[in-house]
Amino acid sequence: MSQALIHTRHPTARSLLHLRRARAHAALGAAAECHRDLAAAETASLTDAADPAPGWCRWMSTADLAVDTGQCLLDLGRTDAARARIDEGLTLLPRARDKTRGVFRTYEARSLLQAREVEQALLVSTESLDLATRIGADRCVTLIHAHAHAPAFKPYQKVDGVREFLERLRTA
Repeated sequence: MSQALIHTRHPTARSLLHLRRARAHAALGAAAECHRDLAAAETASLTDAADPAPGWCRWMSTADLAVDTGQCLLDLGRTDAARARIDEGLTLLPRARDKTRGVFRTYEARSLLQAREVEQALLVSTESLDLATRIGADRCVTLIHAHAHAPAFKPYQKVDGVREFLERLRTA
């Protein structure tokens, strides 16, 4: 990743690469390195460019930056700050990006589960699954599974709606 950053000039591409490296640092629990890359991603995202972003990162927006920053904070155990950034990203995301919205809502549900707000997590997870099913986004459905929703919800099977959600997720 460092070599890619050395050779990448476009600010959008640099922002995305810093953000991806921040996610890796967060997953490893390397908070200082993660925060350094998040700051660099933010700085790059605020830099104007004369040329359009390369095709592989043209989709990158402030909404993506906010949500991925939230994911990093979530991995580092900063649930409240994570939720604020994820909420910010969801607010900034245009309606035309519904598939991304489904993914972001999955991240939001994960943050709610970590905060033990089970009913709200269930509501958000259900909305995410509904959206993914409606638009035929199989990857989003898989993401709901991958983000440990089923295992994370299992201790809460006595909460209204959890068993039904787990069953629906199992057959989705």
